[in-house]
Amino acid sequence: MPSTVEQLSPTRVKITVEVPFTDLKPSMDKAYAEIAKTISIPGFRRGKVPPMVIDQRFGRGAVIQEAFNDSWMRFYGAAVAENQLAPLTQPEVEVTKLEDGDLIEFTAEVDVRPEFDLPDFATLTATVDALEVPDAQVDEQIDVLRGRFGSRETVERAAADGDILTINLVATQNGEALPDATAEDLEYTVGSGQMLDGLDEAVTGLSAGESTTFTSTLVGGPLKDEQADIEVTVTKVQAQELPEADDELAQQASEFDTIGELRASIADRLTAMARLDQAGRARDAVLEELISQLEIDVPENILASETDARKQQITAQLAQAQLSLEQYLSEAEEGQTEDEFWADVDTRSTQALKAQMILDKVAEERAVSVDQNDLTQHIIRKAQQDNVPPQQVADHLQEHPHHIDEYMTEIRRGKALALIVESATVTDSNGAPVELANLREDGTIAEPGEETEVVEGEVLDGTAGSTDVEDAPVAEEEQAQA
Repeated sequence: MPSTVEQLSPTRVKITVEVPFTDLKPSMDKAYAEIAKTISIPGFRRGKVPPMVIDQRFGRGAVIQEAFNDSWMRFYGAAVAENQLAPLTQPEVEVTKLEDGDLIEFTAEVDVRPEFDLPDFATLTATVDALEVPDAQVDEQIDVLRGRFGSRETVERAAADGDILTINLVATQNGEALPDATAEDLEYTVGSGQMLDGLDEAVTGLSAGESTTFTSTLVGGPLKDEQADIEVTVTKVQAQELPEADDELAQQASEFDTIGELRASIADRLTAMARLDQAGRARDAVLEELISQLEIDVPENILASETDARKQQITAQLAQAQLSLEQYLSEAEEGQTEDEFWADVDTRSTQALKAQMILDKVAEERAVSVDQNDLTQHIIRKAQQDNVPPQQVADHLQEHPHHIDEYMTEIRRGKALALIVESATVTDSNGAPVELANLREDGTIAEPGEETEVVEGEVLDGTAGSTDVEDAPVAEEEQAQA
């Protein structure tokens, strides 16, 4: 089965395949058999109609078309393998020659991964922030435990800092109530600085049953960022009594006997979490460095489709959050203009496709494999991320088998990224090497030689970065509502 390849561009080829009729015969026989099952002709039993009669009644061209539809993917796949191509999309197929009984020729135009050489991964370097778990973070965790084991008492006095209030809020503009800015029976801790600017000052000194009005800026809904008059009514004042951060708290709230042991355990846990975050940033930095070293052409139509999909998703999320892009950008730390924001989306789309092509090439050259255990562990991680039982994810895969291939690709790319990062030199901002090879999934470090699960490379949509741009608007809105 001869085939030739014409390079239309660095990322697109036309494959011409000649198929002898001898290779097409199994599909021809199958086509005749399938057609015979669906027709009734006097003098012949169903399914026993001879090919010659079918040709006379329906035309041989219909049979050849059926046989070609059944077999072209097999011949195309063989040509792809023979010419060592890496298709990125489904091909556009056209029959260009038909000599009945002799051969059938077809062409397949398809976007392919361009040719590029991978560098020695040992030459890659990256720097990430050093691990830091300040005592203040441990104190915050201790305070959470104190709050959990503390007590509340309803008091008949004016609200003070630290009290927990039950409040009603009614916002008005020009004397008219705003239905989307009204809430009842909200719990609010005086001094927390949440909800609305000016709320702490307004409620301080109020007793249950008392109200006051202040002016503030709305933080959510269709009137977000607009000024309104807010009437707040306190319906309950509760004083919170917190236990001391001592050995008694440690014994009550944990398996530890002393507050020192509890603090050390919390510090270890926070350090493990910080180490996983640092590892994620290290993977991102190494992949970004690798991408920057390579000149890779990206198929224009695939890039356009990827970019359009991202923009549609962002637009939908903004609409769901009842935010305009202008409103979102006004609160974002980056201080981007709309043009700069969309240009950044374009750049991220390009980097995402480059990352996918690089990781796929690494996986092929290093013969990265994925087994059933890898898939099982991936399902468990997905379930944990989505806060659902693993069986629910497994059932979804049974209902949508094509998602299994997507999972396998994601796992394979993660393993490829892990190979790259393990070869690279990663240091922290203090110049110390960052331990990645022996990092367990819980953020602890395995002893040298100890068998451990490799932390899977976190490649969201094939890109570097722990948070994709599409997620940002929703995150901002959730923060505003909090």
